[in-house]
Formats: sequence, structure tokens, C-alpha cells
Amino acid sequence: MFEIVKREVMAGGTVILNEIDAPLIAKKAMPGQFVILKATETGERIPLTMADTDPEKGTITIIYMVVGKSTALFRDLKIGDSYMDVIGPLGAPTHLEKIGKVICVGGGTGVAVLHPITRGLKQIGNDVTCIIGARNKDLLILEDKMKAASNHFHVCTDDGSYGHHGFVTEILEKILKEEDVKLVVGIGPVPMMKAVSNITAKYQVKTMVSLNPIMIDGTGMCGGCRVSVGGKTKFACVDGPEFDGHEVDFDELILRLRAYTDEEKLSNDTYCQVINA
Repeated sequence: MFEIVKREVMAGGTVILNEIDAPLIAKKAMPGQFVILKATETGERIPLTMADTDPEKGTITIIYMVVGKSTALFRDLKIGDSYMDVIGPLGAPTHLEKIGKVICVGGGTGVAVLHPITRGLKQIGNDVTCIIGARNKDLLILEDKMKAASNHFHVCTDDGSYGHHGFVTEILEKILKEEDVKLVVGIGPVPMMKAVSNITAKYQVKTMVSLNPIMIDGTGMCGGCRVSVGGKTKFACVDGPEFDGHEVDFDELILRLRAYTDEEKLSNDTYCQVINA
């Protein structure tokens, strides 16, 4: 059992932070890696990239948005409650090297995934610009942490309620036109990562994205997390979750993510009816 030692409601009440007691995982985890969590014996296995780790305290931090039954089960866990299973660290760590000017672009809960990567790139001496965005100010997360993890910082909101009125890609393209950027890291909703990759391709700038396909076992055996990268089939759990954004078939990924939309809605609706009865 893995106890929740801290819980915080973020971003309009739909995004939850859990700090979990998991000393063995905290000791081994590196930026970019993820864990698979299960709330109960019959619960679904949910992969989530760690937003932070504290080896001294023996804790890992996850941040997730409540979008269906399984994340609703996570939401209902309080401080002192425990996840039945937490497995990890899984996936390949982010390759961090000193290369110069780097731009890290995050959207929605993807900012949580981006945080340890951004911090790691800055710590080894890169000049890191961070651009984060959300639909509105209330949905922004980790603003202070991302600002501290970067050398230059920009915030965007779709509705103009805070920071730049517009998309993260607008700030990204402006910088690409003016500066010699060596690497762009884009993590967030799939349409955002696709847009980031399309823009950086015009400027021939290396781009890394972190993919979130449907995943089951997390060890490469089931094939559920397969994605097409450079015309080849890759498994996000063992070959990723990070890939070259210019080689990812984003349209196929979007279709696969929508495969169980109806079933997910039915499951969530049934769960809500039970707990509200």
C-alpha cells in the first residue's frame, strides 16, 4: 500500500496533486519516467508521469485531471488513504545534455510532466525558456515552480485572462524567428504537441514530445501503447514515453485515444450515480 501524505486541489477543482510515500521509486526515478497506479483491487491501471520526487522524504508527486471513473477514484482518496499499487519507475529517462538554448512548452497537466525535465535542463547549464499555457488563468498549474526552473518564462491563456492572450505556439514561433534554439520540448494535449512539432519543423529545430497512449501493463508485453514513429511501431512504455515530435503520427494517436470514449463515459456516469445515490 502506498500512502498519500499530501493532497492539493488545483486548477478549478479538476486537477489533483498527490504526494505519495514510495521510497524505493523516489530513490530510482529520473526526469521523464512514469508510474502506473491502481486505487483498488478492481481499479484500472493508470500511467502518470511523476511531476516531482523527493528521495530524502521517500515520496513521489503525481498531478492528474479528473476525466473519468478511474481518476474519480483517485480523487476520492484523502490524506492517509493509500493506493493499492504503484509500479515504477517505468519508461526511458529524459536524455539531458548541455546544448545551449532550449525552449520547454507545456499545456494543461502536461506542465506537471514538463517540470522535472525543465529543471534538469537548467541545472546542467542550458539557457531555458519556458512557455506554459491553459484555456484560462484558473486552469494554470505550477506557475511558480516552472518560473523557478527556467531562465526565461512566459504564460499564455486562450481567453486572455492572464499573460499572453493566445496560444503557446505564438510565443514559440516568435522566439524561433529571433534566436538560435537547439531543442524544443513540448508536452501537453496531443493537438498542442502536434502544433508545436509542425512549427519547429519549419525551423528545423530538434523537438521532443512525451506521448500518452492507452497503456495497460507498462512493460512492452501487451502492445496497447503502440504508436507510429518514423513509420515504425514503437511502444510508449519501453521505447518512450518521449519521441522525436517530427516523426510521430499524431493523427493516428488521436484516433487511438478516442477508441473507448463511449465506454469511458458510461463507466464514469455509472460510478457518479452510485456515489451520489
